[in-house]
Amino acid sequence: MLLFGHRFIPSESFFHVLDIDSIANTPPSSTIHIEFAEENLDIIQHALSNKLNFSLCCKTLREVIYASALEASFIVVKESLAKEATKIANDYLFESKVLVLIENEEEIEKLALLGVDGVIFSNAIIKTNS
Repeated sequence: MLLFGHRFIPSESFFHVLDIDSIANTPPSSTIHIEFAEENLDIIQHALSNKLNFSLCCKTLREVIYASALEASFIVVKESLAKEATKIANDYLFESKVLVLIENEEEIEKLALLGVDGVIFSNAIIKTNS
């Protein structure tokens, strides 16, 4: 199980970007974090064309499917979508890893039993500006 942002485990940070210009303010080879939305398709296409690692925060199962088709490295969902997203990812052999956004480490065990690929604490997502 992948753990991002846990106080015991060193891990990379994700850099939340709001536009293409803010990508320049992220460290080289970092993972950029994008909210899945139609108005962010330009950022997603930019990440794809520049072969950047990126995560997509998805709110619906349809967005999870789109995120996989868009070759996101990580698909970030809330716990309420974790079971369904994990099942779809496993059934269709997604290359993307499904991460669940959590606040408390007590949630890790329950999510491990669901078979999610990993968890990400909110402190592992750093907001960037352009």
